[in-house]
Amino acid sequence: MNPVPAGEDGPAPQECALRTTVALDGDGTDIAQARHLSVDFLTRVRAEHGVPVSARATDLTQLVVSELVTNALKYAPGPVLMELRIDGDAVEVQVWDCDPVLPVARAADAGRVGQHGLEIVMAVAQGFEARREPLGKRITARIALLDAPANSAAGHRA
Repeated sequence: MNPVPAGEDGPAPQECALRTTVALDGDGTDIAQARHLSVDFLTRVRAEHGVPVSARATDLTQLVVSELVTNALKYAPGPVLMELRIDGDAVEVQVWDCDPVLPVARAADAGRVGQHGLEIVMAVAQGFEARREPLGKRITARIALLDAPANSAAGHRA
């Protein structure tokens, strides 16, 4: 897993600090490395830029990263790119892969073993989008950086 510069000449200094992009090659350690990268990224933006990030946001980001990267590596042949970036009061997790088929959440089924990842992501994310790209697809999930008030839902679909 190697950092990939954003843009032709690289990002502006502030933008670089508030986003990171990695290429994943499917070597078997990518999922754990992607989770660690998400924690390191959120820790860095909190410590170096004063961006408030709750422990819950860090945990949910790890979960979303794990589910999206796992799906991309499992179902798409070829490389996977993951980008994390701060956008206002949320962290966006974007995962690109070369398979143009968009994922579809399956109907809830407590008896089904596995294949609940997309349902989980959609339940905890503040926003979710799956879109085709000129090559492949990009999945984006937004996770609130701060905890929701006690009387609101944990996450909702956009």
